[in-house]
Amino acid sequence: MQLRRTMTYMQPTSLSPETGPIHVAIVEDDHDFCSALSHAVQEAEDMRLVGIAGTRLAGLAMLEGPPADVLLVDLGLPDGSGIDIIKAASTCWPSCNIMVSTNFGDETHVMRSIEAGAAGYLLKDSSPIKMAIEIRSLANGGSPISPIIARQVLAHFRHNSNDGNENLSTQEPVTDSSRLLSAREKEVLDFITKGFTANEIAKLMQLSPFTIRAFVRRIYSKLKVKSRTEAIYEARALGLSLD
Repeated sequence: MQLRRTMTYMQPTSLSPETGPIHVAIVEDDHDFCSALSHAVQEAEDMRLVGIAGTRLAGLAMLEGPPADVLLVDLGLPDGSGIDIIKAASTCWPSCNIMVSTNFGDETHVMRSIEAGAAGYLLKDSSPIKMAIEIRSLANGGSPISPIIARQVLAHFRHNSNDGNENLSTQEPVTDSSRLLSAREKEVLDFITKGFTANEIAKLMQLSPFTIRAFVRRIYSKLKVKSRTEAIYEARALGLSLD
């Protein structure tokens, strides 16, 4: 496949990750990395490469087409930030799982990406083959994240938690937090905190993966979050009891 610096888009079929190939779109301006990553995706029997963009503008234009199951976004694009694409994809492709692939490792970029809607965050020192494995994990409900990034996220939450504890006497108490989620939603969230994927939760609860994903979307909506990490943190911050 000939990679282009602007945008290449291939029409995906309507199959979902549970019943067919995982449709992957890439926004990446590093030609060598993009070529290696594209090759890894194309070599995977359960994946289909459906779009490639090399700029912010081309990435936004790609969102006007049929949605992919997984979108990989580089933050440092030549004409702007990939965070703009993440925000737009969260609206245009609400069912798409978004993963950041970047050289940036500072907390500001990490947290802004998660807040924008990214559910996975891997630095480019990961091999393309490793990326393909994590794409599969993301499509099945996981939240792949590099260890160094995970440490930054935890440090950020710990800092915010400490600040909150210092101001407890001046804050309004959270009311009815225990009623925010239904018992079934709490059960799903409990499994999420333990690292289970959507497919694994579906088997444990004897429900379909589509039903579990619907639960997850409702949980995110009620907690006003956009990622698994944020959902877990917000639930604990609200004092929700998770078994």
